[in-house]
Amino acid sequence: MNKIIFEACVDSFESALAAQNGGADRIELCADLLEGGITPSAGLIQLVVEKLKIPVMVMIRPRGGDFLYSENEFEEMKRDISIIKNFNPAGFVFGILSEDGTVDKIRTKSLVEAARPLKATFHRAFDMTRDPLEALDDLIELGVDRVLTSGQELDVERGIETLRKFVEYAGEKIIIMPGGGVNEFNAAEILKASGAKEIHASAREKKESAMKFRNPKTTMSDSSSMPEYELMVTSEKRVSAIKKIIGQVQF
Repeated sequence: MNKIIFEACVDSFESALAAQNGGADRIELCADLLEGGITPSAGLIQLVVEKLKIPVMVMIRPRGGDFLYSENEFEEMKRDISIIKNFNPAGFVFGILSEDGTVDKIRTKSLVEAARPLKATFHRAFDMTRDPLEALDDLIELGVDRVLTSGQELDVERGIETLRKFVEYAGEKIIIMPGGGVNEFNAAEILKASGAKEIHASAREKKESAMKFRNPKTTMSDSSSMPEYELMVTSEKRVSAIKKIIGQVQF
């Protein structure tokens, strides 16, 4: 029975450590998961790679929003890869689209080549492509190692049937990794129904701030979904629960 790989998506050192302690096989390191993840700071990358014993994939995304990038944003992505390679991560996670909803093959090729010999994952920009099988063919041609996808739906539960088709279509040519709404209650079902051998989840929970004094008259956040004195952090307990469940999955 092949081992199923569990990748935990984290945006802080505390979360990275919790993921490792909970049994995650690999982490995707980002900043600002409220934006869907952007490139983390150099200090965070260095600290996580130095302290953790599991592979660290680093997000390369200059901003939130869509995946159609300007020349300057693209240059930023290339420079980030060049700099971060010096920190010895396991690889990079990125995605670039053209305005017509296809994979930007020229720029993606450039980033894959810049990342080598490290691994390259194409993130859920894939879920925004107009024709996912065409996109898979392009990514296979470009030598991308892995695709993170919810099956082009809001979450993996809605995308199960499509995920199965992706896994069958990809075969051994590229890894399909379901992600987007994966948790300890649906991970086994997603794996069994899709046939995927890797899975991606953030496994987060709310953590109350330790601040005693709190100024009620102002806030530093524009996000109504994230109160000033609450943090979302990866839960070691939830990671452990997911890891235990997927360890029982048999194909």
